[in-house]
Amino acid sequence: MGVNDGGEVKGLQIGKETIQNWINEVKTKTAPQIIPDVEVLTIENKTVVTLSAMEYPIKPVSKSGRYYKRIANANHVMSIEEIANEHLKTINTSWDFYPDPNHSLKDISLEKVARFIKNIEQRSQSNIEMSGLDFLEKIEIIRNDQLTFGGYLLFVNDYCLISDVQVGRFKSEITIIDSISLNSDLFTETDEIIDFIKKHLMVEYIISGEPQRTERFDYPLDAIREIVINMIVHRDYRDSSGSIIKIFDDRIEFFNPGNLYGGITIEDLLSGYYTSKSRNKLVAKAFKETGLIERYGSGIMRVRKICKDYDIKEPVFKEVSHGFLVILYKESINATRKIEILETDLKSDLKTDLKTDLKINSLEEQIIAIIEADNKISIPKIAQELGKGITGTKKYIANLKADNRLKRIGPDKGGHWEILPHQ
Repeated sequence: MGVNDGGEVKGLQIGKETIQNWINEVKTKTAPQIIPDVEVLTIENKTVVTLSAMEYPIKPVSKSGRYYKRIANANHVMSIEEIANEHLKTINTSWDFYPDPNHSLKDISLEKVARFIKNIEQRSQSNIEMSGLDFLEKIEIIRNDQLTFGGYLLFVNDYCLISDVQVGRFKSEITIIDSISLNSDLFTETDEIIDFIKKHLMVEYIISGEPQRTERFDYPLDAIREIVINMIVHRDYRDSSGSIIKIFDDRIEFFNPGNLYGGITIEDLLSGYYTSKSRNKLVAKAFKETGLIERYGSGIMRVRKICKDYDIKEPVFKEVSHGFLVILYKESINATRKIEILETDLKSDLKTDLKTDLKINSLEEQIIAIIEADNKISIPKIAQELGKGITGTKKYIANLKADNRLKRIGPDKGGHWEILPHQ
């Protein structure tokens, strides 16, 4: 207080209750309440007051009952989702760690839990000496004897409304020839989605000299698996819409509810310079424990590298309709380049052939002109006139004879050339 926006010290007059009133105003208009530190300074013989507050550990903090975010030089009211996400981030947790008030331990499959634990044991080469429920409590999938949202998604016993995934094989934009609708646990959905997509891929068998032939699908299975796992793990399950996968003749489209999380942009994804933030930390942790996720935050870069190594077109990543879309193309990355090279080679060959033909025709016309001047001239002298060898000259004369433009009358010695009418 007492310094204008240009940095000029103006000073101010403060009364007996002024500073206390300022402190009270900040305190009463913020929640959780913030009490600033106040310091009165004298600069250039003028009074200046500074109010400062430490960054509050739990966010966001409201002002007069509303929450704001700063963009450029303007304040914008935060949405309910932004408020919730900001709060979860500051307490280092996520939505899926919270107890599910609508479901209990009776709603999950202990058989699926046992399979989950077995996968972890196989990956870690160790035994987990405790019951399934005790293990889930240890890794906080169960908290205070309550099932979390993440636990319900991972091990739901039967039908799960919020994990809806639609997968279809399209012959055109509106013609579906095969489809599946999934509402199961996340591990099962991952496997069934990949199996359905694989069923509709074309495959060729490559004979490489090895005892077994090599299969090559028209899309890289590793990229498909990476995209599907990222869909399952990073989806916004609080959104009422479902995930949608469309398989076309020339591409596969993967749509997931929920924009990129944590302020990450498409540009950040493609550059690789960003810090990975997970919308569903518990789900991501469970997938990592079983080895389905190798490393956090590297999925997009890995998909791009797989596609490049597989010699297919660069996939597309974009945010649409409050969701995230990935388009995987079948087209070879070098297909267009190969066509361009073939066209260039063809043009070059035609140009070379044309130049050769023109050169040959020019030499043959010179031979006709030489003979017109002296129809008894010998081949060695014709070669000398052309500046060519005798063998080459004989070849051009043979071409003229074959084209019925030139005829030899009599022997080499004592005979003469006859130029025939040009047809």
